[in-house]
Amino acid sequence: MNALYGDLNGQVFDPLGGLTDITAKRVRFIDSPKDRIREDYLRILRFFRFHAWFGDPAGGIDAEALAACAMLADGLDGLSKERVGAEMRKLLTAPDPAPSVASMEQSGVLARMLPGAASASLAVLVHHENAFGITPSWTRRLACLGGEGQAKRLRLSRAEAKTLALYKTKIGAAEGLPELAYRHGQVAAVDLALLRATLLNTQIPKDLQALTAHAEAQKFPVRAADITTGEVGPALGARLKHLEDKWVASQFTLDRAALLG
Repeated sequence: MNALYGDLNGQVFDPLGGLTDITAKRVRFIDSPKDRIREDYLRILRFFRFHAWFGDPAGGIDAEALAACAMLADGLDGLSKERVGAEMRKLLTAPDPAPSVASMEQSGVLARMLPGAASASLAVLVHHENAFGITPSWTRRLACLGGEGQAKRLRLSRAEAKTLALYKTKIGAAEGLPELAYRHGQVAAVDLALLRATLLNTQIPKDLQALTAHAEAQKFPVRAADITTGEVGPALGARLKHLEDKWVASQFTLDRAALLG
């Protein structure tokens, strides 16, 4: 596909059969996969990314290319983390990257990039996303893959690393989705609902979007000035936290008078 040319008159020149590959949704290297990879080892990741976006999952992945990626995967160690992270972002935002990521795992490329990562649950996550009409998120999908040192190995921003750390902590935590949405925002709550369903086989509420949007919009009705029992400093903070926890546990139904009464 990358060796198609056109002149000023609109005539297309296809010396290597790229049009046939496009029609068949077949992604492969030009000539020798090993030679192309040795020119730039980032092409290993691009191969899986292009297959995720443009390949035909039912047709499988190109066997010669996959073998070359497996053989030369150690070349990924010499790439900058920024380039690797950029490719992973693009790959994981494909409509369904699960087949490509599974091939990455089969070839040893995934373990080279993210030791301990596993692709098995990614297809389940994509299914849940589609079922609820939720836009693909590469951070949500990266959290599903797991693996060691994601933030460092992919050179994530502080905000991205913070989000992944939150998901890792809260996937198995006791907080319900309304509390998660109130404390961390609707996006995080929706992501955690999908991740919990994928990794822990929990149920996703049918009204997920409405439930989490409502919770995110709630405003704690008590302020420090409302506390007239004499607490100050840390004691006042602890009192407010206790009341807020009580209010959250009530599904935001207790009003100011009930909380202070």
